[in-house]
Amino acid sequence: MPYRPPQAHTHRLPRHPDLPPPSGPTGDLRLLRTAYRWQRRVATLTALGYFTLFLLLSAFAPALMNRSVTGGLSSGLLIGLLQLPVTCLALILYERTARRRVDPLAHRLRRIGGRR
Repeated sequence: MPYRPPQAHTHRLPRHPDLPPPSGPTGDLRLLRTAYRWQRRVATLTALGYFTLFLLLSAFAPALMNRSVTGGLSSGLLIGLLQLPVTCLALILYERTARRRVDPLAHRLRRIGGRR
């Protein structure tokens, strides 16, 4: 029986259903840029949008911000204290979208680039 060299094991990453089928390196680079842009927008708009809402309420609705929630805690202070959890949520969204949209495309491009 003739000797056959072992075949290289190609690890196939599971495709996410939201990702369109690959259309070559140029198309994949375009998809990667789009996915990364979407990822940045979601995280940035989450954190900055909440902070902008806080600033707008402080400027245009002072009666709402001064309203007491419990004891000495005003609604403005409560909204300000919630800024930290909202920022953490933005970080979690950034990580989640990276794993779902950006990383599979980057792995696919690395695999394609390794063949050349």
